[in-house]
Amino acid sequence: MLEKYKIPKTILWVINLFLIFLLIFTLFRFVTFFAFKPRGLSFFDLIPSFLMGTRYDLRWISIILLPVIVFSMLPQLSPFHAARTKKWWTWYLAVVTFIIFFFFAADLGSFSYNRTRLDAGAMNFVEDPGISIKMMWQTYPMVWMILGLIVAVMLFRWMYRESHWRIINKTDGRGIPYRRKFFIIAAFVLGIFIYGRLSGPPLTWKQAFVFRDSFKTYLALNPLQNFFATLKLRAPEFNEQKARESFPLMKEWLQLPAQNEFSYRRVIAPGSKALESHPNIVLVMCESFSMYKSSMSGNPLNTTPFFKSMTEKGIFFDHCFSPHFSTARGLFAIVTGIPDAQLFKFSTRNPLALEQHTIIDNFEGYDKHYFLGGNPEFNNFEGLLKNIDNLQMHTEGSSVSPKLNVWGISDKDLFMQANEVFKKENKPFFAIVQTSDNHRPYTVPETDTDFEKITVPEEQLQKYGFESLEEFNTFRYSDYCFKKFIEAAEKEEYFNNTIFVFVGDHGVAGNAEAIYPAAWTDQRLTDEHVPLLFFSPSLLSPQKRNEVVSQIDVLPTIAGMVQQPYVNTTLGRDLLDPAKKNNFAFITNTAGKIGIVTDDFYFTKNLNFPDEQLAPIKDNGFSYTKVQKDSIRKKMSAFTSAFFETARYMLMNNKRN
Repeated sequence: MLEKYKIPKTILWVINLFLIFLLIFTLFRFVTFFAFKPRGLSFFDLIPSFLMGTRYDLRWISIILLPVIVFSMLPQLSPFHAARTKKWWTWYLAVVTFIIFFFFAADLGSFSYNRTRLDAGAMNFVEDPGISIKMMWQTYPMVWMILGLIVAVMLFRWMYRESHWRIINKTDGRGIPYRRKFFIIAAFVLGIFIYGRLSGPPLTWKQAFVFRDSFKTYLALNPLQNFFATLKLRAPEFNEQKARESFPLMKEWLQLPAQNEFSYRRVIAPGSKALESHPNIVLVMCESFSMYKSSMSGNPLNTTPFFKSMTEKGIFFDHCFSPHFSTARGLFAIVTGIPDAQLFKFSTRNPLALEQHTIIDNFEGYDKHYFLGGNPEFNNFEGLLKNIDNLQMHTEGSSVSPKLNVWGISDKDLFMQANEVFKKENKPFFAIVQTSDNHRPYTVPETDTDFEKITVPEEQLQKYGFESLEEFNTFRYSDYCFKKFIEAAEKEEYFNNTIFVFVGDHGVAGNAEAIYPAAWTDQRLTDEHVPLLFFSPSLLSPQKRNEVVSQIDVLPTIAGMVQQPYVNTTLGRDLLDPAKKNNFAFITNTAGKIGIVTDDFYFTKNLNFPDEQLAPIKDNGFSYTKVQKDSIRKKMSAFTSAFFETARYMLMNNKRN
């Protein structure tokens, strides 16, 4: 066909390669469509996404093939010049294909776990390669996956070589001369594809957000485009002017002292109900402790009966939210009182954001401890915890218990180790215990023979929010560990003068339709919804609290229970303060959304395109008029932006005194 026009062999080969790569990218987009398409969207609804996605695919295919054209302008570097140049170029294509398939596989994993396309946030885990690789190795059949990837790449290398031979067979003897103009034209055409259009500004990452729908946008973007476009967004950003302009509104919502002028610092005196016994504090950060998967939500699978029994004896908040999805961000929010509002980089990984004031330092005369079954260097937990004066670290290597998996010793062994330390204390203590087991690779120790795994039909698991039987039983194992810890602590003297605080580090996206209204699943509130419990049968009277609260409120609430003043410099509030008003929690995520949850609504706005949504979070039968909704939306929009700008500013400006 084309060879009759005496087009150079290299150009003909590149055209064949172009079609092969276009097929690869298109098939991947169809896999994404069939695997993750939301209800209510048909293929015809998504045709515009496929068309725009083709433009992004053409860009990356052109980036891949442009070197073949450019270098082949020198005949001696053409893949048809000699056997060795053919070998070089087919291996180049094989390596590129491996990279493409790797990105596609990682993207499918990201979509499956986070419901978002692969982006630069993945670099947070690449910075801990050893631990991340071990987690993947222990969770997934990596040998078979790598073998399959290699086989696929070698198959495509064979296809590239076969295509090369077909070009030779069709063109031999035709006397096709080397003509540079064909290479210049081909380079120009590929350049247009890379630019993305014939005139005007180039095709950009943000143009995919024209659809104003997350899935339509994700379907249009390919993982290469999304990853490399968001890399530049990992640098921390804040705007002091916007933070200053936001202060009057923040001051009103947070009920700051009248004399404060662009200052969040307030010295809080002990209240009338503060405890004079200098109670010990044990703050347990519970890994992936999703509220909708627990017994406290009414989930019929009854995964956490012991924890539920504790909530009936303590002060329990059933509408607590983490500001973001990830353990590092959860720890940051709890310790500092600031939502980690940087979109693609953990603030624990940002040296400029590591120095932070924390209320824990106001617990004078207290010994301070941190317990983690694994390595505190993961996501640089250790760097953040250095803000706590005289903190004693009990982490990987300090325990005689055997490692369970990549995350270190089991949670039960961690709790038993902590209990041994606590019962030897002769001073008040403040301890953070960070659990890890309720996470892939979902391991339950065989040595805990009194924990009984149970089997639940797959349809029941999916209906009530679990992906697998392994996840379900590991969630149950967390409850077992809490029970073993409290039973051991009850036998010790320190128990009666200790406040145990349990809070999830984050939730997990999933199907909560059988438990909560549609907004919890559709708007992914399940990502951040976690239990919050203050438990001390001897010191605290039981309360069931239904108002919306945040992780950033945990430390101010603990400090308000103790008969000593404390300094609060950030955004958290004492949840037990009778003067507190305005129940809310700020939420952000790497999908470019920021929002506020209140007792009645979840408001979101998108940072990438004009889109504001107001979703009810209660099925109370009450309906609002359009005027009422518009008024609520306007008020919440202003506060959401104010909170976001303030949080970003504070990340860089909450230094220790």
